[in-house]
Amino acid sequence: MKKVLISAVAALLLFSCQNDQAESSDVNANADASARRTCATQEVFDAQLEADPTLAIRMNEIEAFTSKNLLTGRLVNGKIEIPVVVNVLYRTAAENISDARIQSQIDVLNKDFNALNSDYNSVPALFSGVKANVGITFVLDQIIRKSTTKTSWGTNDAVKKVAQGGLAPTSPTTKLNLWSCTIGGGILGYAQFPGGASATDGVVIDSKYLGLAGSASAPYNLGRTATHEVGHWMNLRHIWGDANCGSDLVTDTPTHNTANYGVPAYPHYSTCTGTPVEMTMNYMDYVDDNAMYMFSQGQKNRISAIFATGGPRAAFGI
Repeated sequence: MKKVLISAVAALLLFSCQNDQAESSDVNANADASARRTCATQEVFDAQLEADPTLAIRMNEIEAFTSKNLLTGRLVNGKIEIPVVVNVLYRTAAENISDARIQSQIDVLNKDFNALNSDYNSVPALFSGVKANVGITFVLDQIIRKSTTKTSWGTNDAVKKVAQGGLAPTSPTTKLNLWSCTIGGGILGYAQFPGGASATDGVVIDSKYLGLAGSASAPYNLGRTATHEVGHWMNLRHIWGDANCGSDLVTDTPTHNTANYGVPAYPHYSTCTGTPVEMTMNYMDYVDDNAMYMFSQGQKNRISAIFATGGPRAAFGI
């Protein structure tokens, strides 16, 4: 277990998950199973910091607030319902995803954040004492559609800006905005951490990986890209802390030496101090959709702190 380290570097992360087609000697190069989640965090972070140098100050303030609330126990009761606005930007019929697929994604979020996912009971006994029901629900509030000629949107938040052909967020202080589009570059999705500008707040998911029964095949066809990205939107770091043996600022997750991919065999030992068994099935790792199925109690507490009075997402709280 790790110490919680609060630093400006750790507080300045905007997360982006990327699927990188890596060569493999034992996997067919044309198969989707050869894809690996990787991260474009530094590229996206550098752009945001250059555009808004005050981001560092805001993120440090949020981290200090989160730490204080964890220590004092002044957390909300977890009974939070989050309205979700889904902004669909499409060029082709396939990108114009159906209402049913959108609802299936909301259903996945509700299962994963309320420990109702069918694989929740697959959590190993070693972690059974810290697996958590986050207790936050999601309700589809509105679907907004816009036809576009763009073939890809990238990660510079153009999809969120009307002047660049995108759709601005709707009531971002009280609603989670989710954009569905073709991101490009093999990127599955990305999220904005609490503390960023409200004009770009929310989560972006490539339309191929949103919901169930989409055009994507395994390993990213179970809607867990959104679960992972919404976790970031709720102030969760990657479980390996985006550094070799880094800290995710959560005390009950083992120290990971780096990201995990695919479906790791259990137990998978870290190379970090103490060689702990890694929590590879955590939603904040980079494993395949069917290999991630839990949040920890520490992650739940960290999420709860942002909804507390005075927190960056207090408007969603009770």
